[in-house]
Amino acid sequence: MDPTEGWHDTPAFSGSCQCGALRYDVTAGPAFASICHCRMCQRATGSPFAALLKVASARVSWHGMPAVFDSSSLAERGFCAACGTPMFYRQKGTEWIKITSGSMPPEVPFRPTQQWGIEGRHDWLAGLAIPGAETVERDVISHQGAFN
Repeated sequence: MDPTEGWHDTPAFSGSCQCGALRYDVTAGPAFASICHCRMCQRATGSPFAALLKVASARVSWHGMPAVFDSSSLAERGFCAACGTPMFYRQKGTEWIKITSGSMPPEVPFRPTQQWGIEGRHDWLAGLAIPGAETVERDVISHQGAFN
């Protein structure tokens, strides 16, 4: 795989956890969007895959301190200690961090160009082509932070 393939310029953006206690700013620059189906990412996110945006760690400024779980001998995962929102995946000893797409605002360009851990991919994801619908619960009072 060409190490430069799949990278694109991303504008500056800010993101947050569900409760708003943990926020971050990312400066503009190159980014790589991917999804990972490995069992560790599935368990860490509670989802069939993790959708991640890889950026240089130096481009991320945190407002609040992420809690960090040492998930393996190779990686650690950051999350909000208050609400539990998964915030990032970071391979130890590298200059990169992978921000969870769910913590980013929807207007941030995110188009995955690579899938990892396909040995763990759920069979039902293959060729997923089912109808979509907007959320119908309109009278819900959210306890989420108003940052994103």
